[in-house]
Formats: sequence, structure tokens, C-alpha cells
Amino acid sequence: MQLELSPEDAAFREEMREFFTTKVPQEIRTAVAERRELSKEQIVESQQILNAAGLAVPHWPVEHGGQDWSALRRHIWHEEMQRACVPLPLAFNASMVGPVIAQFGSDEIKERFLAKTANLDIWWSQGFSEPDAGSDLASLRTTAVRDGDEFVVNGQKTWTTLGQYGDWIFCLVRTDPDAKKQRGISFLLIDMTSPGLTVRPIELIDGGHEVNEVWFEDVRVPADNLVGELNHGWDYAKFLLGNERVGVAPVGATKRVLAQAKEYAGEQLKDPLTAARFAELENELLALELTALRVVANSADGKPHPASSVLKLKGTELQQAVSELVVDLAGPASWASGADDDSELAGWARRATPTYLNLRKASIYGGSNEIQRQIIAKTILGL
Repeated sequence: MQLELSPEDAAFREEMREFFTTKVPQEIRTAVAERRELSKEQIVESQQILNAAGLAVPHWPVEHGGQDWSALRRHIWHEEMQRACVPLPLAFNASMVGPVIAQFGSDEIKERFLAKTANLDIWWSQGFSEPDAGSDLASLRTTAVRDGDEFVVNGQKTWTTLGQYGDWIFCLVRTDPDAKKQRGISFLLIDMTSPGLTVRPIELIDGGHEVNEVWFEDVRVPADNLVGELNHGWDYAKFLLGNERVGVAPVGATKRVLAQAKEYAGEQLKDPLTAARFAELENELLALELTALRVVANSADGKPHPASSVLKLKGTELQQAVSELVVDLAGPASWASGADDDSELAGWARRATPTYLNLRKASIYGGSNEIQRQIIAKTILGL
């Protein structure tokens, strides 16, 4: 089954394909293809190339750098970028805080932050999860107490991805401890160079440093950095997480990795069980791609479709399933992750297990898959 495009949309796809394969440096694209970790400089360079061409934040309002594209063209843009091994625009900027500021921020906040956010002149970190408030995010305990023209923030955030690179952090903070827990939360923008703010690394199961904990000890934040209305942060958080889930199903990247896995498999494809695994994953990915198209088409009013939870749930399961397949294809070589680069073992095989272990996070971030099942049951199935 193939998606049939009009001549205009087919020409648009070729335009995207040519740009992504000729304008983004090959060194960066090769690193993505080989599933190597990108440096901060490479991520910034890639996004700034996209932004200069108007391709970093096409889903934003046109007046803030977006494109008046159809849902199908946004899908083509997203898929061709992943097909070409181009790093996706930094999610914290492009898919999270940017849309929130564009939708709910004051004119002054939009002027201060949106252009720099799109161009990655500001690297945003996400300050949502806490040690006792992950999936039950509304239980967060980081406080922001008004003191004149400032808020004084105290508390801790955890699992702050790439927080070691952050310039600013958007935080959910409790501003009314007496209100119902969802109603006493506000959305605050905090400069990460502020006195009293400390970033500490967390080492992951694959040995990498990708996430952090962030501590706030009497951090003073100008009240003007409040997004939207006081105590309405939970509404903005739901808007943000819905947008995050729409883009959290990396269909194009997963299809690319699965195609690479077929090349790695070689003679193993003659095994009926291995061939059946490939066929099943390819069919599941096709169904997910069509679901993604439906979700994007029904999110045109800027509000995430409830089925975005289906994308998050199934997309991350398929990501993990493909990574597990690659480990199985690599066999014993998959445990040689500590081998030198000049090792006789194939690079893809040595990276198989670290990638598999790292992707255990996929079913947790953006709202765990257990939470997504609850959302699906309530909002789609009406249970």
C-alpha cells in the first residue's frame, strides 16, 4: 500500500528530499544514520540551517515562522527529514515551549523568545517531572512564591533531558498550595544561569549522560516570565504534552532503521521466523503512518487530537521492537559496546545494545504508556 500524492505534493516531496540531502552537512547525517550521539554544536547547526529556509517550525503560526501547509505536507516534511537522517528540530523548542508561547504567551514574551527559540539561539530544557511526580505530574511540589515583582522558586526537577546544554528551562511550579492540585500550577520561564539553580548529571543504563536533575534553591524569577494566567499552567501543560505526543511517533526514523536492519540481516532473512518478524513490523509501521496522517489532519485547529496517545503508545512500542530485532541480528557482537572503533566487529552491532537500552525510556517519557492507555480508554473508548 502506497500513499498516492497529487503532482503538487509529489513536487513538494522532491523539494524537501533535495533540501535535506544537500543542505545539511553529510557529517551530521552520517552520525544520525549510524545512531551516534550528536554534539550540541551539530544539533544547533542543523536546526539553524532548517530555520534559515523556513523549515524548522512549519507547524507554528505563520507570523512566528510557520508555514501555511496542509496536514499532508507537514507529514511529508517530517517523514523526508527522518528519511534523510536529518536531526529533527529540538523538541523542547519546536514542539513544546514554542507552541505554548505562541498560543498563550503575552506579546512581550512572544517578542522576547519565539524567534530565538525557532533558531535555537536559546536551548530550552523541560522542567516537568519530579522524584514523586512523573506520570502523576499534577502532584508536583516545586513551589513559586510571589515576592514583589518576582517569584521565589524552590524544589527539584528530574529526568531533564540534555539539561546540561540548557540556557532556559520552562517549568511547572505550584503557585497555590491550597487549590486542587491541577488548578494551583503555573507555567514559568527560568534563566538557567540564575543564582541558586544547579544542574546535576544522571548516568543512564547505557552509560551515557543524557538526563539530569535540576535543583532550585531560592531562585528569583521575574514575574514577567509567567506564561499566560496564574494557576492555569496545567491547561498549558496538557496542550504541550498533546503536541509532544503527535510528534513522538518517529515513523520515518523507525522505517529507516528497519530497512537498515534488513541489510544487516543478510543470510538470516532466509529464516522464516526472522522474515516474519520483519513483515509484521513493516505492516505495523504502515498502519502507524496512516494513523499519524489521520491525527495530523484532525489537529488542524491547533488542539491535539486524542488519538495522539495512540501514536505515542504504538510508536514507542515499535521503536523498541525494532531495536530489539537489531540486537537479535547482532547476536553476541551486540554486547561489545565497549570495543574500540578499530574493532573488527561492525559498528552497528556494537551500538545495538546501548541503543536498545536507551530506548527503554521511550515508553516512559511524554507520559508513560500506561497513562496513554488510560487516556485512550477515557477519551476515545468512553470507558
